[in-house]
Amino acid sequence: MLAVQLARLAGNHPYPCDVHLVEPRPVPGPGLAYTARRPEYLLNVRSQFLSAFPDQPDHFQNWLRVTSQEVCEHGFCSRQSYGRYLQQLVSQLLEWPSMNGIRCYWHNQAARAVEVSPSGSSATVRLMDGTELPSTYVVLALGNFPPPYPTTSSTEYRAYPNYHGNPWAQGALRNIGTDDTVLLIGTGLTAVDILLGLQADGHQGLVTTVSGHGRWPAAHQFEGATYPDFYAADLAGVDTVLDVLRVLRRHVREAQKQGIDWRMVVDTLRPHLGQIWATWPQPEQARFLRHLAGIWSVLRHRSPPRNAAIVAAMFAEGQVQQAIGRVKNIEPAANGLVVTVQKGQQPVQQLTAQHVITCTGPLLDYSRIQESVVVGLRETGHLQPDALHLGIETDAHGALLNATGQASGVLFTLGPSRRPAYFESTAVPELRNQAVALAQELGQRLRVTVDAGI
Repeated sequence: MLAVQLARLAGNHPYPCDVHLVEPRPVPGPGLAYTARRPEYLLNVRSQFLSAFPDQPDHFQNWLRVTSQEVCEHGFCSRQSYGRYLQQLVSQLLEWPSMNGIRCYWHNQAARAVEVSPSGSSATVRLMDGTELPSTYVVLALGNFPPPYPTTSSTEYRAYPNYHGNPWAQGALRNIGTDDTVLLIGTGLTAVDILLGLQADGHQGLVTTVSGHGRWPAAHQFEGATYPDFYAADLAGVDTVLDVLRVLRRHVREAQKQGIDWRMVVDTLRPHLGQIWATWPQPEQARFLRHLAGIWSVLRHRSPPRNAAIVAAMFAEGQVQQAIGRVKNIEPAANGLVVTVQKGQQPVQQLTAQHVITCTGPLLDYSRIQESVVVGLRETGHLQPDALHLGIETDAHGALLNATGQASGVLFTLGPSRRPAYFESTAVPELRNQAVALAQELGQRLRVTVDAGI
């Protein structure tokens, strides 16, 4: 999206720069989320809200009408359709220069390192095949990383062929037999997708789900009136989690009196979530993460109605059962993997399954990420993980901060890595706005460079 927005920059003169897109996947554009060729994997947001361009809200819907025969139930289309949409946008950039003179090149491999010059005014990106890309600006658009291991008390299970630490890895679940037993760690949107995939494949074996709270994503609901935006009147400047919660509960009660669903109340806050998060001092942010982040995720990141209905039917038919507790240990055994689960101080449970799949969501802590580019920038002090382990420390424009809090003039980031600034930084509406803002910021800097004759 950033490359697309750079190509759309307006100006009185051409931009004398090339954009190099370093992407090792088979095609650029879809990324991890939209690569899977499974029609049962639906977008969790309706198509009317998924245009790549904030100023053209109907762009994706118009693209669907022209290019696809897919019937999107309640407006929820397949992720593979959205992947094709993004792929087409990027392919247009690669075919010819944009109107503003920017040319885009795709390098079908990963980066090995990013080396910032001693002056801090440029950087060199080194690719796996030895190619060097001298760069004025480098943007880390790394997306999400695989989930962390669910337990560190043992490690032997990690190499077990039926332990699936990354459910999105290519071919990760292909060795699951029709009648094999499966255990899912986590009950969020990833777990919903895995259940849908198993059901579509005709899987008949028992599936056990494990999570600390046992909550599943709420289903979207679209009937009824909307609720008026109350941020400016009641929430602007509120700097404690408890006070925000009190205001939200008051409006939910008021909405109920009017026959309006609670979802409509939560949805009015979406444009303001970053402001609410940024207003809280760090101790309040930490309090939210400890006590409310889990239930917020359930209420805010919802499942399409069809998906929720399928999961409910699988529970009703006894194909899925649930255990509540935290995973304490995983050990290989003769008949599969033995997972030790405990809730609070209650006695432990030992659950055995032929396959165990981690569905707990991506690793966010940049102090633990072992990607070579991240490690190199971290060790040289150019990349600072945040104190709450949500992503990368940045300034207001997405420029990386060093150990002394100084903003880089070369290194930028956007997407999930900016969760410390916004908390909500993973869905398309937020990502496209970040892409527009960063493209405009880089465009301004490029114009200064041109005007200075550099």
